[in-house]
Amino acid sequence: MPAIDKPDSQLTAVKWRFPSVHPEGRKFTLISAFLALIGFTALPDIFGWLLVGLTIWVAAFFRDPVRTTPQNPSLIVAPADGLVTMISRVRAPLELAGESGLSGEFTRVSIFMSVFDVHINRSPIAGTVKRIAYVPGKFLNADLDKASEDNERQHFLVEREDGVAIGFTQIAGLVARRIMSFVKEGDRVAAGERIGLIRFGSRVDVFLPAGTGPAVILGQRTIAGETILGELGIDPQRGGISQ
Repeated sequence: MPAIDKPDSQLTAVKWRFPSVHPEGRKFTLISAFLALIGFTALPDIFGWLLVGLTIWVAAFFRDPVRTTPQNPSLIVAPADGLVTMISRVRAPLELAGESGLSGEFTRVSIFMSVFDVHINRSPIAGTVKRIAYVPGKFLNADLDKASEDNERQHFLVEREDGVAIGFTQIAGLVARRIMSFVKEGDRVAAGERIGLIRFGSRVDVFLPAGTGPAVILGQRTIAGETILGELGIDPQRGGISQ
């Protein structure tokens, strides 16, 4: 039987590997491990084991798995791991509106990250970071609609070479106390590239432009850098059922 030629990508074996801990989380993991050591030496063993559990959770919270992002410029990928809790029509946030910013109405897809989700956030498209706007605020439950206006948050605007821009927002939650950015204005980013993180439990909103409908549904879980939130200019109008 003649051999069948296959693309190189199909000949490369893909293997699972243990996620690394992001550098931002290593100091917290070491602190927890040190406290666990003290717990075993100065306290009853039960406290030591509880602190071991805390150390494992901290390391898991800051895990930074490798993600494989589809390379199609028209796709908008999820910037966060989590649960799609809201899909609504809204106007652009004031911090992303104005000259050379967003205008009109958008479909806002809100992804809620629990303390058990990966908290590394990624860019939904490839382009240039045109705007980063940090807004101090409260620490309400990030699952509430008003959290988008009341909570501490950080807005991003990424513009493609053809001028199409996508806005998205990191929103702090009840236990989140630090929003971090890995990029600055003027940086070029790839779709799925790491752009920041939030400690500890939070939400990310993505603003899909007019004519672009969500490819996800309420209750669906997303994977940052991999799940397709939408395709520019296409409205699939999908429905689904939780079961």
